Amino acid sequence: MTARLSLFVLLLAGGAMAGWLLHGAVGALLGVSAAAVLWFTIESYQATRVLRWLRAGQLRGAPNAGGWWGEAAHRMRRSLALREEQKEDAERRLEAFLDAIRTSPNGVVLLDPQGRIEWCNQTAAGHFGLDPARDLQQHVVHLLRDPAFSVFYHAGSYAHDVVIPAPGSTAASQRKLSLHLHPYGEGRLLLLSRDVTAVEQAEVMRRDFVANVSHEIRTPLTVLSGFVETLQSLELPKQERDRYLHMMAQQAQRMQTLVSDLLTLSRLEGSPLPGQGEWTPAAAFLSQCEQEARSLAGALGKDLDIHVDAAPPVALGGSPSELQSAFSNLVTNAVRYTPTGGSIQASLRAGDAGRWELSVRDTGPGIPAEHLPRLTERFYRVDRSRSRETGGTGLGLAIVKHVVQRHGGELKLESTPGVGSTFTIVLPSARVRPLDATPADTAARPARESTAG
Repeated sequence: MTARLSLFVLLLAGGAMAGWLLHGAVGALLGVSAAAVLWFTIESYQATRVLRWLRAGQLRGAPNAGGWWGEAAHRMRRSLALREEQKEDAERRLEAFLDAIRTSPNGVVLLDPQGRIEWCNQTAAGHFGLDPARDLQQHVVHLLRDPAFSVFYHAGSYAHDVVIPAPGSTAASQRKLSLHLHPYGEGRLLLLSRDVTAVEQAEVMRRDFVANVSHEIRTPLTVLSGFVETLQSLELPKQERDRYLHMMAQQAQRMQTLVSDLLTLSRLEGSPLPGQGEWTPAAAFLSQCEQEARSLAGALGKDLDIHVDAAPPVALGGSPSELQSAFSNLVTNAVRYTPTGGSIQASLRAGDAGRWELSVRDTGPGIPAEHLPRLTERFYRVDRSRSRETGGTGLGLAIVKHVVQRHGGELKLESTPGVGSTFTIVLPSARVRPLDATPADTAARPARESTAG
Protein backbone atom coordinates (compact mmCIF):
# COMPACT_ATOMS: atom_id res chain seq x y z
CA MET A 1 0.00 0.00 0.00
CA THR A 2 2.90 2.42 0.81
CA ALA A 3 4.46 1.73 -2.58
CA ARG A 4 1.13 2.42 -4.27
CA LEU A 5 0.82 5.81 -2.48
CA SER A 6 4.39 6.64 -3.31
CA LEU A 7 3.72 5.94 -7.00
CA PHE A 8 0.63 8.19 -6.89
CA VAL A 9 2.59 11.03 -5.27
CA LEU A 10 5.41 10.64 -7.82
CA LEU A 11 2.88 10.77 -10.65
CA LEU A 12 1.37 13.98 -9.26
CA ALA A 13 4.81 15.46 -8.72
CA GLY A 14 5.84 14.56 -12.24
CA GLY A 15 2.71 16.15 -13.69
CA ALA A 16 3.24 19.30 -11.62
CA MET A 17 6.88 19.59 -12.71
CA ALA A 18 6.05 19.07 -16.37
CA GLY A 19 3.29 21.68 -16.20
CA TRP A 20 5.53 24.19 -14.38
CA LEU A 21 8.19 23.88 -17.03
CA LEU A 22 5.66 24.48 -19.78
CA HIS A 23 3.31 27.10 -18.32
CA GLY A 24 4.48 28.06 -14.86
CA ALA A 25 2.12 27.89 -11.91
CA VAL A 26 -0.96 27.41 -14.05
CA GLY A 27 0.78 24.64 -15.92
CA ALA A 28 1.76 22.97 -12.65
CA LEU A 29 -1.89 22.95 -11.55
CA LEU A 30 -2.96 21.55 -14.89
CA GLY A 31 -0.18 18.91 -14.70
CA VAL A 32 -1.35 17.76 -11.27
CA SER A 33 -4.94 17.57 -12.53
CA ALA A 34 -3.90 15.61 -15.60
CA ALA A 35 -1.84 13.19 -13.50
CA ALA A 36 -4.81 12.67 -11.15
CA VAL A 37 -7.16 12.09 -14.11
CA LEU A 38 -4.69 9.59 -15.60
CA TRP A 39 -4.43 7.75 -12.26
CA PHE A 40 -8.21 7.71 -11.88
CA THR A 41 -8.64 6.44 -15.47
CA ILE A 42 -6.18 3.57 -14.94
CA GLU A 43 -7.78 2.62 -11.63
CA SER A 44 -11.27 2.82 -13.13
CA TYR A 45 -10.20 0.54 -15.97
CA GLN A 46 -8.79 -1.98 -13.50
CA ALA A 47 -11.95 -1.74 -11.34
CA THR A 48 -14.14 -2.24 -14.42
CA ARG A 49 -12.26 -5.44 -15.36
CA VAL A 50 -12.61 -6.81 -11.81
CA LEU A 51 -16.31 -5.90 -11.59
CA ARG A 52 -16.96 -7.47 -15.00
CA TRP A 53 -15.29 -10.70 -13.75
CA LEU A 54 -17.33 -10.65 -10.55
CA ARG A 55 -20.57 -10.12 -12.50
CA ALA A 56 -19.76 -13.15 -14.69
CA GLY A 57 -19.73 -15.32 -11.54
CA GLN A 58 -16.97 -17.56 -12.86
CA LEU A 59 -13.97 -18.69 -10.87
CA ARG A 60 -11.80 -18.85 -13.96
CA GLY A 61 -10.86 -15.85 -16.08
CA ALA A 62 -9.90 -13.55 -13.20
CA PRO A 63 -8.22 -10.36 -14.57
CA ASN A 64 -4.47 -10.04 -14.15
CA ALA A 65 -4.72 -6.54 -12.74
CA GLY A 66 -2.08 -4.76 -10.74
CA GLY A 67 -2.35 -2.51 -7.75
CA TRP A 68 -5.09 -2.52 -5.22
CA TRP A 69 -7.62 -3.95 -7.61
CA GLY A 70 -5.26 -6.76 -8.57
CA GLU A 71 -4.74 -7.58 -4.90
CA ALA A 72 -8.52 -7.49 -4.35
CA ALA A 73 -9.08 -9.76 -7.37
CA HIS A 74 -6.41 -12.18 -6.12
CA ARG A 75 -7.96 -12.38 -2.68
CA MET A 76 -11.45 -12.76 -4.09
CA ARG A 77 -10.23 -15.50 -6.43
CA ARG A 78 -8.73 -17.38 -3.48
CA SER A 79 -11.92 -16.92 -1.47
CA LEU A 80 -14.08 -18.13 -4.36
CA ALA A 81 -11.81 -21.13 -4.94
CA LEU A 82 -12.04 -22.08 -1.28
CA ARG A 83 -15.81 -21.65 -1.32
CA GLU A 84 -16.09 -23.72 -4.51
CA GLU A 85 -13.99 -26.47 -2.93
CA GLN A 86 -16.17 -26.43 0.18
CA LYS A 87 -19.28 -26.56 -2.01
CA GLU A 88 -17.99 -29.56 -3.97
CA ASP A 89 -17.04 -31.34 -0.74
CA ALA A 90 -20.50 -30.67 0.70
CA GLU A 91 -22.11 -31.97 -2.49
CA ARG A 92 -19.98 -35.13 -2.35
CA ARG A 93 -20.94 -35.68 1.28
CA LEU A 94 -24.61 -35.07 0.48
CA GLU A 95 -24.49 -37.48 -2.46
CA ALA A 96 -22.80 -40.13 -0.32
CA PHE A 97 -25.46 -39.61 2.38
CA LEU A 98 -28.26 -39.89 -0.18
CA ASP A 99 -26.68 -43.04 -1.62
CA ALA A 100 -26.63 -44.55 1.87
CA ILE A 101 -30.30 -43.65 2.35
CA ARG A 102 -31.23 -44.95 -1.11
CA THR A 103 -29.64 -48.33 -0.40
CA SER A 104 -30.91 -48.52 3.19
CA PRO A 105 -32.91 -51.67 4.01
CA ASN A 106 -35.34 -49.36 5.80
CA GLY A 107 -37.77 -47.09 4.00
CA VAL A 108 -37.15 -43.34 4.33
CA VAL A 109 -39.75 -40.66 3.52
CA LEU A 110 -39.23 -36.91 4.01
CA LEU A 111 -42.39 -34.97 4.85
CA ASP A 112 -42.81 -31.20 4.71
CA PRO A 113 -44.54 -29.27 7.56
CA GLN A 114 -47.93 -29.97 5.92
CA GLY A 115 -47.29 -33.72 5.78
CA ARG A 116 -46.66 -33.84 2.03
CA ILE A 117 -44.06 -36.20 0.62
CA GLU A 118 -40.89 -34.38 -0.46
CA TRP A 119 -38.66 -37.40 -1.15
CA CYS A 120 -38.55 -41.15 -0.58
CA ASN A 121 -36.04 -43.91 -1.22
CA GLN A 122 -36.69 -47.04 -3.28
CA THR A 123 -37.29 -49.19 -0.19
CA ALA A 124 -40.09 -46.89 1.00
CA ALA A 125 -41.58 -46.86 -2.51
CA GLY A 126 -41.70 -50.65 -2.36
CA HIS A 127 -43.13 -50.70 1.16
CA PHE A 128 -45.94 -48.25 0.45
CA GLY A 129 -46.47 -48.80 -3.28
CA LEU A 130 -45.37 -45.23 -4.07
CA ASP A 131 -44.41 -43.81 -7.45
CA PRO A 132 -41.87 -41.01 -6.81
CA ALA A 133 -42.78 -39.31 -10.09
CA ARG A 134 -46.48 -39.38 -9.28
CA ASP A 135 -46.85 -39.23 -5.52
CA LEU A 136 -44.46 -36.42 -4.55
CA GLN A 137 -46.28 -33.54 -2.84
CA GLN A 138 -49.14 -35.89 -1.96
CA HIS A 139 -50.23 -35.95 1.68
CA VAL A 140 -48.93 -39.10 3.37
CA VAL A 141 -52.23 -39.81 5.15
CA HIS A 142 -54.02 -39.82 1.78
CA LEU A 143 -51.65 -42.47 0.48
CA LEU A 144 -51.42 -44.60 3.66
CA ARG A 145 -55.10 -45.12 4.33
CA ASP A 146 -54.69 -47.05 7.54
CA PRO A 147 -56.70 -45.92 10.61
CA ALA A 148 -53.91 -46.82 13.03
CA PHE A 149 -51.37 -44.75 11.10
CA SER A 150 -53.79 -41.83 10.77
CA VAL A 151 -54.32 -41.76 14.55
CA PHE A 152 -50.56 -42.12 15.10
CA TYR A 153 -49.75 -39.26 12.69
CA HIS A 154 -52.29 -36.80 14.08
CA ALA A 155 -51.52 -37.62 17.74
CA GLY A 156 -48.21 -35.75 17.53
CA SER A 157 -46.53 -38.13 20.00
CA TYR A 158 -43.97 -40.27 18.22
CA ALA A 159 -42.18 -41.99 21.09
CA HIS A 160 -43.32 -45.43 19.90
CA ASP A 161 -43.81 -47.07 16.53
CA VAL A 162 -46.99 -48.33 14.94
CA VAL A 163 -47.33 -51.62 13.05
CA ILE A 164 -49.69 -51.72 10.08
CA PRO A 165 -50.37 -54.12 7.19
CA ALA A 166 -48.34 -53.17 4.13
CA PRO A 167 -50.46 -51.60 1.38
CA GLY A 168 -51.42 -54.21 -1.18
CA SER A 169 -50.85 -57.20 1.11
CA THR A 170 -53.54 -59.87 1.28
CA ALA A 171 -54.79 -62.19 3.99
CA ALA A 172 -53.00 -65.09 2.31
CA SER A 173 -49.73 -63.16 1.96
CA GLN A 174 -49.78 -60.40 4.55
CA ARG A 175 -46.77 -58.18 5.16
CA LYS A 176 -46.34 -56.05 8.25
CA LEU A 177 -44.60 -52.65 8.44
CA SER A 178 -43.27 -50.91 11.53
CA LEU A 179 -43.47 -47.11 11.14
CA HIS A 180 -41.56 -44.44 13.08
CA LEU A 181 -41.97 -40.67 12.82
CA HIS A 182 -39.11 -38.34 13.83
CA PRO A 183 -39.52 -34.51 13.83
CA TYR A 184 -36.65 -32.53 12.32
CA GLY A 185 -36.02 -29.09 10.89
CA GLU A 186 -38.86 -26.58 11.02
CA GLY A 187 -41.94 -28.74 11.40
CA ARG A 188 -40.74 -31.47 9.03
CA LEU A 189 -41.05 -35.21 9.73
CA LEU A 190 -38.87 -38.18 8.87
CA LEU A 191 -40.94 -41.34 8.28
CA LEU A 192 -39.00 -44.59 8.67
CA SER A 193 -40.51 -47.93 7.64
CA ARG A 194 -39.23 -51.43 8.37
CA ASP A 195 -40.60 -54.75 7.12
CA VAL A 196 -41.29 -56.77 10.27
CA THR A 197 -43.14 -59.62 8.56
CA ALA A 198 -40.46 -62.13 9.48
CA VAL A 199 -40.32 -60.81 13.05
CA GLU A 200 -44.08 -61.03 13.39
CA GLN A 201 -44.11 -64.52 11.93
CA ALA A 202 -41.33 -65.57 14.29
CA GLU A 203 -43.32 -64.21 17.23
CA VAL A 204 -46.43 -66.09 16.09
CA MET A 205 -44.36 -69.25 15.68
CA ARG A 206 -42.89 -68.77 19.16
CA ARG A 207 -46.34 -68.39 20.70
CA ASP A 208 -47.65 -71.38 18.75
CA PHE A 209 -44.61 -73.43 19.74
CA VAL A 210 -45.06 -72.67 23.44
CA ALA A 211 -48.78 -73.39 23.18
CA ASN A 212 -48.18 -76.67 21.34
CA VAL A 213 -45.52 -77.86 23.78
CA SER A 214 -47.74 -76.94 26.71
CA HIS A 215 -50.66 -78.78 25.15
CA GLU A 216 -48.61 -81.86 24.27
CA ILE A 217 -47.23 -82.13 27.79
CA ARG A 218 -50.45 -81.22 29.58
CA THR A 219 -52.42 -84.10 28.02
CA PRO A 220 -50.19 -86.96 29.30
CA LEU A 221 -49.71 -85.14 32.59
CA THR A 222 -53.48 -84.97 33.04
CA VAL A 223 -53.73 -88.70 32.35
CA LEU A 224 -50.89 -89.48 34.76
CA SER A 225 -52.37 -87.29 37.49
CA GLY A 226 -55.75 -88.98 37.11
CA PHE A 227 -54.28 -92.48 37.31
CA VAL A 228 -52.09 -91.55 40.30
CA GLU A 229 -55.08 -90.10 42.13
CA THR A 230 -57.11 -93.23 41.33
CA LEU A 231 -54.36 -95.57 42.55
CA GLN A 232 -53.93 -93.52 45.73
CA SER A 233 -57.60 -93.37 46.61
CA LEU A 234 -58.96 -96.76 45.49
CA GLU A 235 -58.08 -100.36 46.16
CA LEU A 236 -58.02 -101.91 42.71
CA PRO A 237 -57.68 -105.50 41.60
CA LYS A 238 -54.18 -106.40 40.44
CA GLN A 239 -55.24 -106.80 36.81
CA GLU A 240 -56.84 -103.35 36.68
CA ARG A 241 -53.96 -101.83 38.63
CA ASP A 242 -51.47 -103.30 36.15
CA ARG A 243 -53.51 -101.90 33.27
CA TYR A 244 -53.40 -98.40 34.81
CA LEU A 245 -49.67 -98.68 35.40
CA HIS A 246 -49.18 -99.76 31.79
CA MET A 247 -51.10 -96.70 30.52
CA MET A 248 -49.10 -94.46 32.89
CA ALA A 249 -45.89 -95.89 31.48
CA GLN A 250 -47.14 -95.15 27.96
CA GLN A 251 -47.88 -91.52 28.85
CA ALA A 252 -44.51 -91.14 30.57
CA GLN A 253 -42.82 -92.58 27.47
CA ARG A 254 -44.75 -90.16 25.31
CA MET A 255 -43.46 -87.19 27.34
CA GLN A 256 -39.95 -88.58 27.29
CA THR A 257 -40.09 -88.92 23.49
CA LEU A 258 -41.40 -85.36 23.19
CA VAL A 259 -38.61 -83.95 25.35
CA SER A 260 -36.05 -86.00 23.42
CA ASP A 261 -37.33 -84.63 20.10
CA LEU A 262 -37.24 -81.06 21.43
CA LEU A 263 -33.67 -81.52 22.61
CA THR A 264 -32.74 -82.97 19.22
CA LEU A 265 -34.17 -79.94 17.42
CA SER A 266 -32.40 -77.58 19.82
CA ARG A 267 -29.11 -79.38 19.24
CA LEU A 268 -29.53 -79.27 15.48
CA GLU A 269 -30.25 -75.55 15.45
CA GLY A 270 -27.44 -74.63 17.82
CA SER A 271 -24.57 -76.79 16.59
CA PRO A 272 -22.15 -76.12 13.71
CA LEU A 273 -22.79 -77.71 10.34
CA PRO A 274 -21.50 -81.29 10.04
CA GLY A 275 -18.30 -81.82 8.12
CA GLN A 276 -17.37 -84.75 5.89
CA GLY A 277 -14.76 -86.33 8.12
CA GLU A 278 -16.98 -89.25 9.11
CA TRP A 279 -18.02 -91.77 6.44
CA THR A 280 -20.47 -94.54 7.27
CA PRO A 281 -21.48 -97.47 5.03
CA ALA A 282 -25.01 -97.02 3.76
CA ALA A 283 -25.76 -100.63 4.68
CA ALA A 284 -25.34 -99.78 8.37
CA PHE A 285 -28.01 -97.07 8.15
CA LEU A 286 -30.51 -99.19 6.23
CA SER A 287 -30.00 -102.21 8.48
CA GLN A 288 -30.79 -100.22 11.59
CA CYS A 289 -33.81 -98.62 9.91
CA GLU A 290 -35.17 -102.09 9.10
CA GLN A 291 -34.65 -103.29 12.66
CA GLU A 292 -36.43 -100.24 14.12
CA ALA A 293 -39.32 -100.56 11.66
CA ARG A 294 -39.94 -104.23 12.45
CA SER A 295 -39.62 -103.59 16.17
CA LEU A 296 -42.13 -100.73 16.07
CA ALA A 297 -44.57 -102.70 13.92
CA GLY A 298 -44.47 -105.53 16.48
CA ALA A 299 -45.02 -103.12 19.36
CA LEU A 300 -48.03 -101.61 17.58
CA GLY A 301 -49.41 -105.05 16.70
CA LYS A 302 -49.30 -104.43 12.95
CA ASP A 303 -48.71 -107.05 10.29
CA LEU A 304 -46.80 -105.10 7.62
CA ASP A 305 -44.75 -106.10 4.59
CA ILE A 306 -41.52 -104.24 5.32
CA HIS A 307 -38.88 -104.44 2.60
CA VAL A 308 -35.54 -102.60 2.63
CA ASP A 309 -33.58 -102.92 -0.61
CA ALA A 310 -29.96 -104.01 -0.47
CA ALA A 311 -27.69 -101.04 0.13
CA PRO A 312 -25.35 -100.03 -2.71
CA PRO A 313 -21.61 -100.14 -1.96
CA VAL A 314 -21.37 -96.48 -0.95
CA ALA A 315 -20.60 -94.55 2.23
CA LEU A 316 -22.39 -91.42 3.44
CA GLY A 317 -20.47 -88.46 4.82
CA GLY A 318 -21.69 -86.32 7.69
CA SER A 319 -22.99 -86.79 11.21
CA PRO A 320 -23.90 -90.49 11.61
CA SER A 321 -26.33 -89.84 14.46
CA GLU A 322 -28.14 -87.08 12.53
CA LEU A 323 -28.42 -89.08 9.33
CA GLN A 324 -29.63 -92.16 11.23
CA SER A 325 -32.20 -90.02 13.03
CA ALA A 326 -33.52 -88.64 9.73
CA PHE A 327 -33.67 -92.02 8.00
CA SER A 328 -35.29 -93.69 11.01
CA ASN A 329 -37.91 -90.97 11.31
CA LEU A 330 -39.08 -91.55 7.74
CA VAL A 331 -39.26 -95.34 8.20
CA THR A 332 -40.98 -95.29 11.60
CA ASN A 333 -43.46 -92.64 10.42
CA ALA A 334 -44.41 -94.98 7.58
CA VAL A 335 -44.93 -97.79 10.10
CA ARG A 336 -47.10 -95.60 12.34
CA TYR A 337 -49.45 -94.46 9.58
CA THR A 338 -49.66 -97.61 7.44
CA PRO A 339 -52.54 -99.87 8.47
CA THR A 340 -52.19 -103.61 9.03
CA GLY A 341 -51.74 -105.48 5.79
CA GLY A 342 -49.97 -102.58 4.10
CA SER A 343 -46.45 -102.47 2.74
CA ILE A 344 -43.39 -100.27 3.26
CA GLN A 345 -40.35 -100.14 1.00
CA ALA A 346 -37.09 -98.25 1.60
CA SER A 347 -34.25 -97.91 -0.90
CA LEU A 348 -31.10 -95.90 -1.57
CA ARG A 349 -30.23 -95.35 -5.21
CA ALA A 350 -28.38 -92.92 -7.48
CA GLY A 351 -30.31 -89.92 -8.76
CA ASP A 352 -29.61 -87.07 -11.17
CA ALA A 353 -26.41 -84.97 -11.26
CA GLY A 354 -24.52 -87.36 -9.02
CA ARG A 355 -27.00 -87.04 -6.16
CA TRP A 356 -28.34 -89.99 -4.16
CA GLU A 357 -31.92 -90.54 -3.01
CA LEU A 358 -33.20 -92.40 0.02
CA SER A 359 -36.89 -93.10 -0.60
CA VAL A 360 -39.48 -94.53 1.79
CA ARG A 361 -42.77 -95.59 0.19
CA ASP A 362 -45.85 -96.70 2.07
CA THR A 363 -49.42 -97.74 1.30
CA GLY A 364 -50.92 -95.62 4.06
CA PRO A 365 -53.99 -93.38 3.80
CA GLY A 366 -52.09 -90.67 1.91
CA ILE A 367 -52.04 -86.94 2.55
CA PRO A 368 -54.17 -84.30 0.79
CA ALA A 369 -52.13 -81.90 -1.35
CA GLU A 370 -53.03 -78.83 0.72
CA HIS A 371 -51.24 -80.28 3.75
CA LEU A 372 -47.96 -81.19 2.05
CA PRO A 373 -46.30 -77.72 2.23
CA ARG A 374 -46.78 -77.62 6.03
CA LEU A 375 -45.86 -81.18 6.95
CA THR A 376 -42.36 -80.21 8.13
CA GLU A 377 -43.67 -77.54 10.52
CA ARG A 378 -43.30 -78.37 14.18
CA PHE A 379 -46.36 -80.03 15.68
CA TYR A 380 -48.27 -79.81 12.41
CA ARG A 381 -50.61 -82.76 12.02
CA VAL A 382 -53.09 -83.65 9.33
CA ASP A 383 -55.24 -85.54 11.87
CA ARG A 384 -54.38 -84.73 15.48
CA SER A 385 -56.38 -87.51 17.06
CA ARG A 386 -54.91 -90.15 14.77
CA SER A 387 -51.37 -88.82 15.33
CA ARG A 388 -51.69 -89.20 19.08
CA GLU A 389 -53.02 -92.71 18.66
CA THR A 390 -49.90 -93.68 16.72
CA GLY A 391 -47.61 -92.14 19.35
CA GLY A 392 -46.10 -89.41 17.17
CA THR A 393 -44.95 -86.07 18.60
CA GLY A 394 -45.39 -83.99 15.45
CA LEU A 395 -41.66 -83.20 15.40
CA GLY A 396 -40.26 -86.07 13.32
CA LEU A 397 -40.43 -84.42 9.90
CA ALA A 398 -39.14 -81.14 11.36
CA ILE A 399 -36.08 -83.06 12.54
CA VAL A 400 -35.70 -84.68 9.12
CA LYS A 401 -35.86 -81.30 7.38
CA HIS A 402 -33.21 -79.78 9.68
CA VAL A 403 -30.86 -82.74 9.23
CA VAL A 404 -31.25 -82.72 5.45
CA GLN A 405 -30.64 -78.97 5.21
CA ARG A 406 -27.58 -79.22 7.45
CA HIS A 407 -26.14 -81.81 5.05
CA GLY A 408 -26.87 -79.70 1.97
CA GLY A 409 -29.69 -81.96 0.79
CA GLU A 410 -33.38 -81.72 0.00
CA LEU A 411 -36.55 -83.37 1.31
CA LYS A 412 -39.24 -84.26 -1.24
CA LEU A 413 -42.80 -85.20 -0.32
CA GLU A 414 -45.26 -86.97 -2.61
CA SER A 415 -48.62 -88.36 -1.58
CA THR A 416 -51.92 -89.47 -3.04
CA PRO A 417 -54.95 -89.90 -0.75
CA GLY A 418 -56.05 -93.51 -0.65
CA VAL A 419 -52.86 -94.73 -2.37
CA GLY A 420 -49.90 -93.87 -0.15
CA SER A 421 -46.95 -91.54 0.32
CA THR A 422 -43.31 -91.32 -0.73
CA PHE A 423 -40.76 -89.37 1.31
CA THR A 424 -37.36 -88.87 -0.32
CA ILE A 425 -34.12 -87.50 1.12
CA VAL A 426 -31.86 -86.21 -1.66
CA LEU A 427 -28.18 -86.02 -0.68
CA PRO A 428 -25.62 -84.05 -2.72
CA SER A 429 -22.84 -85.92 -4.51
CA ALA A 430 -20.28 -84.51 -2.06
CA ARG A 431 -21.93 -86.53 0.73
CA VAL A 432 -21.66 -89.90 -1.06
CA ARG A 433 -18.57 -91.83 -2.17
CA PRO A 434 -17.83 -95.41 -3.21
CA LEU A 435 -17.32 -97.67 -0.25
CA ASP A 436 -13.92 -98.88 -1.43
CA ALA A 437 -12.72 -95.25 -1.53
CA THR A 438 -13.46 -94.82 2.18
CA PRO A 439 -10.52 -95.66 4.48
CA ALA A 440 -11.46 -98.39 6.92
CA ASP A 441 -10.20 -96.44 9.91
CA THR A 442 -12.41 -93.45 9.07
CA ALA A 443 -15.64 -95.37 8.48
CA ALA A 444 -17.95 -94.67 11.37
CA ARG A 445 -20.89 -96.68 12.52
CA PRO A 446 -24.18 -94.84 12.98
CA ALA A 447 -25.26 -93.98 16.50
CA ARG A 448 -27.90 -96.30 17.89
CA GLU A 449 -29.91 -93.43 19.33
CA SER A 450 -32.54 -92.22 16.89
CA THR A 451 -35.53 -90.03 17.40
CA ALA A 452 -38.78 -91.09 15.79
CA GLY A 453 -41.76 -88.77 15.64
